[in-house]
Amino acid sequence: MNPEWSPDEERLLDAPTIRPYVIARGRTEAQDRFDLISLAVTIRPTTGAEIGLDPEHQAIVRLCRRPLSVAEIAAHLDLPAGIVRVLLGDLFDRGFVAVQQPQPEMDMLDERMYKAVLDGLRAL
Repeated sequence: MNPEWSPDEERLLDAPTIRPYVIARGRTEAQDRFDLISLAVTIRPTTGAEIGLDPEHQAIVRLCRRPLSVAEIAAHLDLPAGIVRVLLGDLFDRGFVAVQQPQPEMDMLDERMYKAVLDGLRAL
């Protein structure tokens, strides 16, 4: 064992820590267009032969055949949401997914929305 190597450094090389960093190719900053509740949906399927798309990219394209939030995608793939946001950015830039942003807060204060929620709860 290397005398300069410490057990603390070995802990830093833990596979669950390294894997997301490698998947995102060292990128940690996602574009601001993806909130945790932003919905992503596939608009063009992959053929599997696209250069630069990793298995995680292709998994996202398959998952998003129906709209899913960033948080849901992260849960399905067991990846940190930040990494999913980076991968979604790649797919968005290449035209594989579309993203719908959450509605601004003032739109959510609509009385009709609250009435619809209450009606739905009463129907349960």
